[in-house]
Amino acid sequence: MRHLATCCAARRNGRPGYDAAVTMLVGAVMPIAPEGGAPIPRWPQIRATALAAEAAGLDSVWVYDHLLFRFDGSTEGIHESWTLLAALAAVTGRVALGELVLAVPFRNPALLAKMAAAAEEVSGGRIILGIGCGWHEPEFEAFGYPFDHRVGRFAEALEIIVPLIRGTHEVTLDGRYHRAERAVLTPRPPVRPDGRPAMPILIAGRRPRMLSLVARHADAWNTAWLGTADELPARLEPLRAALDAAGRDPATLEVTVGVNVVIDELLGPGDEPPPRAIRGDIDAIAAAIAAYRATGVGHLICSTTPTTPEAMDALARAAAASRR
Repeated sequence: MRHLATCCAARRNGRPGYDAAVTMLVGAVMPIAPEGGAPIPRWPQIRATALAAEAAGLDSVWVYDHLLFRFDGSTEGIHESWTLLAALAAVTGRVALGELVLAVPFRNPALLAKMAAAAEEVSGGRIILGIGCGWHEPEFEAFGYPFDHRVGRFAEALEIIVPLIRGTHEVTLDGRYHRAERAVLTPRPPVRPDGRPAMPILIAGRRPRMLSLVARHADAWNTAWLGTADELPARLEPLRAALDAAGRDPATLEVTVGVNVVIDELLGPGDEPPPRAIRGDIDAIAAAIAAYRATGVGHLICSTTPTTPEAMDALARAAAASRR
């Protein structure tokens, strides 16, 4: 399956949101939810972590899209992701900004496209529009969103979102779940400084129906959350089948991978490392990143433990070492 990932890396040439001169981009998820029993991070901490990621040389910063977490009767909070992403767009100047991933059922699809266009404007052309159908039923119940037919609702929403983002035409749809009447994005998302079109659309999914939507609509695909690179081939196999069924060249789809990264030298007493993770000192993490780089993955998105400005610097040093 290395051929699939290698072909996908080649796709960055001339595609939105990626730099063909870079073998693999490395980004980090921002601290927008509590970790290890700590309080929910506040904006100054989130901003400081994003600025540290940019200053250290990482390629992108990412946020999750949830409304709350509710497990075993306990509830944990999280910040609303689009508001934070827009704020990060305003305070950063270089890094790409992505959602991993927006739960499309939480927002009207035409409005979601409109919001993405505004964030693209604020960022100066740095948004990666990551979207999916959501999975955590308690947050759907708590905020009054239907949980049934999520993939069907998502598929229909794509019929509105994709043509609006790509600017192909006005969108009219009288569907089972969504409706739009001559919807259009005005103003259009700006042309990126290098002349490329607006933001790439990234879709996350693993099951056959979602992968068929990836093959039809996506510029990039995400699989998460992995540890070492030897876990990747099993994830790529069903993607290859979906691309073959759609008659799509694998070189036209960017492969992105979410990985857990535990930075041992920065762990505190309250930190709870995930069981599946890249971990160790800088050299060990660099070697693990290099293994992903060797597969041809286009973008490695790292959820670090801990998630601090110091961790952003350590991750950037490991990413730089992995190129050597």
